[in-house]
Amino acid sequence: MTTIFWFRRDLRLADNPALHAALAAGRLLPVYIHAPEEEGPSAPGAASRWWLHHSLAALDGRLRALGSRLVLRRGPAGRALAELVAETGAERVVWNRLYDPALIERDRAIKQRLREQGVAAESFNARLWHEPWTIAKKDGTPYRVFTPFWKACLHAGLDAAPLACPECLPPVPEGVESLPLSALALLPRVRWDDGLRENWTPGEDGAWDRLDAFLPKLGDYHQQRDRMDLDGTSRLSPHLHFGEISPRQIHARLLVEQAHPLDRPGSEAFLRELGWREFSQYLLYHFPTLVDQPLDKRFEQMPWRQAGEALTAWQQGRTGIPVVDAAMHELWHCGWMHNRARMIVASLLTKHMLIDWREGARWFHDTLVDADLASNVASWQWVAGSGADAAPYFRIFNPVLQGEKFDPTGRYVRRWVPALASRLDKRIHHPQEAGASGISGYSPPVVDLRLGRQRALAAFDRIKHLK
Repeated sequence: MTTIFWFRRDLRLADNPALHAALAAGRLLPVYIHAPEEEGPSAPGAASRWWLHHSLAALDGRLRALGSRLVLRRGPAGRALAELVAETGAERVVWNRLYDPALIERDRAIKQRLREQGVAAESFNARLWHEPWTIAKKDGTPYRVFTPFWKACLHAGLDAAPLACPECLPPVPEGVESLPLSALALLPRVRWDDGLRENWTPGEDGAWDRLDAFLPKLGDYHQQRDRMDLDGTSRLSPHLHFGEISPRQIHARLLVEQAHPLDRPGSEAFLRELGWREFSQYLLYHFPTLVDQPLDKRFEQMPWRQAGEALTAWQQGRTGIPVVDAAMHELWHCGWMHNRARMIVASLLTKHMLIDWREGARWFHDTLVDADLASNVASWQWVAGSGADAAPYFRIFNPVLQGEKFDPTGRYVRRWVPALASRLDKRIHHPQEAGASGISGYSPPVVDLRLGRQRALAAFDRIKHLK
């Protein structure tokens, strides 16, 4: 029996439940269908498309090494699958589940149509430790606060053994044609991706290399993960987003390194960060309007300001706030930004500048190589104060204090804002002095931090009593 295995954001061969199930049935047709028009707000942005191109190339290389190859088709996905069924006589189609609202509906419709045509259709979990519908409060309702959610996940267990990589694969049935990867037009027409190529190696091998490089830092992770001037984080987020490695595989690897990782501060903090990723997927599944509507309905009345030139200055790293500008330049060059920096730049935009969180979320989605719909919108709503387990609205990050604490010598700012390289350590994070001193290539801040904070608090005071 021929089984079509539909690759999506699970671009790996190891610990791939749908692939494992497909191989148990006999002949295998691995296919990737490019249908961004069906993905709605989760369609990949420019940086993600760059990653996807190289990840697909890496996946095809691994498949060929085991005797198979990747078949590329364009969407609509339902039509492409139907054509492949007709071409090969396949009796079964399998895939791993995604939890974005638009894709849940699409996949449900495809599964129903295939079954109506007499083709078996099955889906599996390759993305999360626990399916979103399996974790709930005692009253059956979904969690909206992270800590009890994470405790429930730990109680349910994280230690399911990952599936091994197949040792060989059957050849693709004869006569099945594939588009060339270039036909998907994922790479930029104008060369801007030098920084991406310098910093990243997409693919399953790249994911494991990244994990191996991180493991020696694990013991200090709880102390260094917020330091923007240190290389103390895993940078596994894009590999996780594209499914080149799974949380289950990461946990299994930690168990090899440490007998009880949850009892060690560094490992426990790292697994908890993976738990936040799981929580974001969980929230998006249970609250699909999270994509573009505030979870806290009071924020529907928030008096956001017109974006205009202020938003452009933020996007381009021209705010006059040193740590913010450094972070936005890092994003543009690397397609990535340190997590602490993400919170700082988001707080400045949504609170000091009083610009709608959706503007920031859209920019991040286009420029991040790890742009994940669930993590992106859940994180932006958390910082803005409108989301689940959100930071209190009165918690407004002071970017000067944040810079001094998490970039104490100014190393991070100096790397990404060379115009400030000569500043003294103790003054480098002070925007008024940097802008007023006439430093070439640097401008005064776009917002007065004290007045911006007062304006944000006043805006929230207008909505806080609403229901």
